[in-house]
Amino acid sequence: MRELVYIGAGGFMGTLTRYAIQLAMPAANTGFPWAVLLINAVGCLFLGWFFTIAIPEKITPQLRLAIGTGFTGAFTTFSTFTLDIVRLSEGGEWIKAAAYLFLSIAAGLLLCALGIKLGNHMLASSKQEGNIR
Repeated sequence: MRELVYIGAGGFMGTLTRYAIQLAMPAANTGFPWAVLLINAVGCLFLGWFFTIAIPEKITPQLRLAIGTGFTGAFTTFSTFTLDIVRLSEGGEWIKAAAYLFLSIAAGLLLCALGIKLGNHMLASSKQEGNIR
């Protein structure tokens, strides 16, 4: 039951963060879902990084649940991503739909890989500092 509290607390914060970004970047002017693209791309970068550095000795399982599952799960939004593609397609905006699909997948894959590399770099740096002392 405690796990649900950690996930819920993280989810609450992730949802609020996503909502704030969507308010700050409305798509009405361009018709392109820039906010959701940014949210999902940043979420991919963050999750790749977080689960690389979230080693059991440093981050508790409860914190991994709150941040990885709760916060990031609520912050990123696959359902909104797919809804945006369907709406763009139904509105005849095939080029925007295809661009959004391609950019989302490419950015997600690249940024997740970058997050993993950043996490590995941070772990290697912290090990080197530990050997120096």
